[in-house]
Amino acid sequence: MALSDKERAVLDFEGSWWQEGGPKEVRIREQLELSPTRYYAMLQELMESADAMEYRPLVVRRMRRMRERRRRARFEGRSVAYPGGRNPPAGGSSTR
Repeated sequence: MALSDKERAVLDFEGSWWQEGGPKEVRIREQLELSPTRYYAMLQELMESADAMEYRPLVVRRMRRMRERRRRARFEGRSVAYPGGRNPPAGGSSTR
């Protein structure tokens, strides 16, 4: 099944939203006329879509990697938000 115009717009937005600056949620509402909740639900559905993978493979792969990283972090009981994607040393914060 082919992607709709809205689905393509969501994938395009996800691939470039940081380039224009501003809060992502505000831009989702303004540019896509979606609630952030609906936007993220659409992204979850699109991650499993072969059509989405064909249309924007780099975006879909990045979203899948991020999802897997979050799942692994939850399983291991750690945060994903640490800068650089690394875990802090066992004794405290990093001094690199």
